[in-house]
Amino acid sequence: MNKLIVTAILLLFSIHIFSQQKPQPKYILEAKKSFESGRYFEAATKTEKAYIKMGAKASIKDRGEMAFMVAECYRLTEKFLKASDWYSKSIELKYFQYNAMVYFYKGEMQRMSKDFEGAIKSYEQYRPLASKSMLNQLDQVILACKEFGDFDQFESRYEIQRQDKINTKQFDMAPHGSTNGKGAVLYFSSSREESTGEERDPITGEKYTDVYMVKYDEKGDPTAVKTIDSKGIVNTSQNEGAVCFDSKKKSIYFTRCPNTRKKNLGCDIWMATISGKPDDLEVEFEDPIKISLKSDDSISVGHPCLINDEFLVFASDMSESNGVKSYGGRDLWYVQYNKKEKRWDSIPKNMGPLVNSFGNELFPSYNEKSGVLYFASDGHKGIGGLDIFKVVRSGKDFNWTNRRNLNYPFNSEANDYGITIVEYINSKNDSVYAYKEKYGFFTSERKSTEFTPDIWKFDINPLLYSLQVKVYEIGDKSKSIEGAKVEIEANDGERWDGLSSSNGKTEKWELKKDKKSRYIIGGKEYFIKASKAWYITPANKAKITTIDESEGPNFYVEIPLIPIEIRTPEIRYPLDQWTFIDDATCRSYDSLQFLVNLLKQNPTLCIELSSHTDARDTETHNNALSQNRANAVYTYLVDKAGIAPDRIKPIGKGESEPALIMVNGKQQKLDENYINQFKDSNKKEFERLHQINRRTTVRVITEVGSDIPVEYPKYKFNIDPNYRKFTNPLPR
Repeated sequence: MNKLIVTAILLLFSIHIFSQQKPQPKYILEAKKSFESGRYFEAATKTEKAYIKMGAKASIKDRGEMAFMVAECYRLTEKFLKASDWYSKSIELKYFQYNAMVYFYKGEMQRMSKDFEGAIKSYEQYRPLASKSMLNQLDQVILACKEFGDFDQFESRYEIQRQDKINTKQFDMAPHGSTNGKGAVLYFSSSREESTGEERDPITGEKYTDVYMVKYDEKGDPTAVKTIDSKGIVNTSQNEGAVCFDSKKKSIYFTRCPNTRKKNLGCDIWMATISGKPDDLEVEFEDPIKISLKSDDSISVGHPCLINDEFLVFASDMSESNGVKSYGGRDLWYVQYNKKEKRWDSIPKNMGPLVNSFGNELFPSYNEKSGVLYFASDGHKGIGGLDIFKVVRSGKDFNWTNRRNLNYPFNSEANDYGITIVEYINSKNDSVYAYKEKYGFFTSERKSTEFTPDIWKFDINPLLYSLQVKVYEIGDKSKSIEGAKVEIEANDGERWDGLSSSNGKTEKWELKKDKKSRYIIGGKEYFIKASKAWYITPANKAKITTIDESEGPNFYVEIPLIPIEIRTPEIRYPLDQWTFIDDATCRSYDSLQFLVNLLKQNPTLCIELSSHTDARDTETHNNALSQNRANAVYTYLVDKAGIAPDRIKPIGKGESEPALIMVNGKQQKLDENYINQFKDSNKKEFERLHQINRRTTVRVITEVGSDIPVEYPKYKFNIDPNYRKFTNPLPR
């Protein structure tokens, strides 16, 4: 679609050949010659003057053809509004009868100008005249028009800004960025007036492009732009641009397109050795060599992209390599570095259909940390012109998956390409990047820049999440804990705290208008703990992470606290026995596992096991029975689960401590007087209340007179061999 990008940004252009007729006036021949040689800037003036001079005396066909050439010149030099007007003139002169593409290009210019309704109308006028090979592309661009209408209304994490401090009225494009510890250094191509030489590119009317560099400080502000080379090694009177570096910044790879007249020479990739410190803008170059990548001088290769110094990806208009054909337009190809011979392979391999299409694929760039390859394409489904896409590397081999369009705001109705990601070092100070994940740069020709290539900067605002914490009593989530202190600490030192309310929940921490609002920020880890008097905080803090998260969820964290006195889940025994019930009525072993987990997850706790009985039978009998039951739990924890025996003390308390329950909002002790009232009137309730008294409780051992737990192994129980013995038969 955009032949200027393919030419001015270092790939050859396509030349439209028009039919030759009977001898024509000199001014027409000169206009056509200028056009067909690809000197579009010069040809725009000559073809427009020729059209006016032809007047009504020329045939409708000839006038329509000349209007079409004028339109093409403006299209190929990014003057989309003028191009659209001239395509309209050509259509009025019925030139679509000879070249139906006039409708398609008219639609493209309207789409570039955000006239989506008009663009769809032009595309539909083209449809009945289109070749079968164009129908798929036609469907894609119509769909893009229908979908783009809402794209620029979407809220986005990405903030983009045109870099007016470094851009000029000329072409500024193809950025390549890297960090220098506290900021970034940006390298880019530009046709600004300071570029080498005095000649102008007849294709664009601009000066030939050079490579420039600029430093961005920690606050994100650029310093003065300077040429990367003033000695004629990298920057010459030809077009140079689209650079990349090896991992050690010892070599620079760049594209150079010769401007030798009357010779059909394609672009090449060059490599020069670096001395100095590129990221400090102190650099010199030497020994430039041309990388051998093509079989014919007329073929163009450009836009180098290094992947781990092992692969070199580039764009080319070669039609085939080693029997593998191009997918159309300009494709991305790659070669591998031969370490033994210390050179790049000379036979390129195609990147395949995941990357390449019937259109043009250009400007590859690679982010080593994420394993993502970015590139521009006008053949895959997109918004308009060249769009930026990405694929993800799969494994160590040269395999790629998950092609995705970056969409708005990176892509627009115009050409967007040449993205570079700058990773930053997370800072704890108040700099503008203190909480930014990363930022970067790309080239865009969107309408707001009058369709000239400019460099844009983007910041990726971190994802923001809400957090709410609930605190409850371990073993029973329905027992909410009010007044617990909840503390949050991030891995970068940020911290805050709050209290739980009557439902056990904290406030919902999220972004609010209040500048003091708290919330979870993407790219961090957070550790959360809760505490309250007479409760034990679990040894392991709760942890949430937003590292590598691309979207939601918001966070809801539940934290259990261990009460000094714990009522375990149900551990039941058959009447007058100390074996465990484990059937459909009661899963005692699940409750025992609860204790095992509690002790293993909190290895410094020491506990006292207290078993209780109901009030039926004698006190002597019940004391012995309860001790047997406590010993049974002790034996299970020590022998079956491997808990240290000096962390546990089993005590049988018989019927001496009836349980407490809530009845009509008041606490009720389950003593004999209360339970016996149900003996005749409600036998089921009578047995249920007795069962509640037959329980095992756990108490965490604390320092005398405090709620601070003792710490094992500083504190140990004496190991009594009687804990493994059982009284049988039980006394009466």
